[in-house]
Amino acid sequence: MEKTPHYESYVQILKEELIPAMGCTEPIAIALAAAKARKALGARPQTCLVEVSGNIIKNVKAVTVPNTGGLKGIEAAAAAGMAAGRPELELEVLSRVSEAEISDMRTLLDTCAIEVRPFKGDRVFYICVTVTADGHAACCEIVDYHTNIVRVQRDGEVLFRGGDAGETAAQTDRALLSVEEIIQFADCLDASDVSEVLGRQVACNSAISTEGLKGGWGAEIGRTLRSLYGNDVSVRARAAAAAGSDARMSGCGLPVVIVSGSGNQGMTASLPVIEFARDMGACDDLLYRALAVSNLVTIHQKTGIGRLSAFCGAVSAGCGAAAGIAYLEGGRYDVIAHTIANTLAICSGMICDGAKPSCAAKIASAVDAGLMGYHMYCDGSHQFVDGEGIIRKGVENTIGNVGRLARQGMRGTDEEILEMMVGK
Repeated sequence: MEKTPHYESYVQILKEELIPAMGCTEPIAIALAAAKARKALGARPQTCLVEVSGNIIKNVKAVTVPNTGGLKGIEAAAAAGMAAGRPELELEVLSRVSEAEISDMRTLLDTCAIEVRPFKGDRVFYICVTVTADGHAACCEIVDYHTNIVRVQRDGEVLFRGGDAGETAAQTDRALLSVEEIIQFADCLDASDVSEVLGRQVACNSAISTEGLKGGWGAEIGRTLRSLYGNDVSVRARAAAAAGSDARMSGCGLPVVIVSGSGNQGMTASLPVIEFARDMGACDDLLYRALAVSNLVTIHQKTGIGRLSAFCGAVSAGCGAAAGIAYLEGGRYDVIAHTIANTLAICSGMICDGAKPSCAAKIASAVDAGLMGYHMYCDGSHQFVDGEGIIRKGVENTIGNVGRLARQGMRGTDEEILEMMVGK
């Protein structure tokens, strides 16, 4: 089959987005910045200043930082990066931590003066960690997305400077994405072009989901779904994604392959599709095509929304998962477009109030909404139509409305959520 006009770009987008990360990505990004700053300083820090935007504060406050012995919060993430971070590992910066280093994290929390300061600029995603010792200072600045390091400096010397114009300057243009071409891309996809990234997504995300289902993590949403509602594939799909989040939000050290900078979105976009594929005995080739649809539909929605906002990213990923499941079962543009629109009509009001154990329940709800949106259209072509709320004729117009809602309409909501969370 002839390849789509943007075939190579779509492959590259998957490679750029589907990367491994250990732990919730916002505290991990802080740890990465702290590790880079300490390396640049070349000494044990005596003080540490962490400047972060509001959405970073929101997403770090209530999650356990992995490989820290149960520590939570911005100070813990910074101490972990300073004590044990391997900056060359990027979002797996805390994957090789020793018991001695965990002890040293606690020592740093006691002996290093760590200050957290809200960033006053207009960037939604901003992290700058500055460390000092013996009259010297070093810093690392990350903007727009988790690995976009734009500056590393020691005293007056800039050791590294990257582009700071945002994601589009550094990565493949996401504006190329459309639902129609995503489906065409999947139809002509050579699985060998994406087998490494998608195979890793299947392996990593399945492993942490299995761990979550064992119990002892978070609020055990995944286990609760299975115990209450049985073993139907739709239940297993919701439970698999929720269980991965149960483990991840509570500090599980297993890596996750992320989507749009989020492990929760990476698991939500992939695990339900994997569960349906296993249930129907699908081959790897078909599974990878369906996962390409799910991941790219998620990324397409998040392009208009932004990496961080008051709009819960699980909605985008649950919508993507439903699109992937529809593709897996033979649905193409008409079915998938209506699945997306139906899903967004059902649950676009879900807020993001930070990363935490209840994310698992939101994930389950988003996947459930996606499955409902899909089955609505399959069972009698039921659909929500133009003019009903935010729904507009044409799936791209509905996706555009959701991006506008999240990016512009919910700015005040984001500020109110943050004030509630920090006790104002």
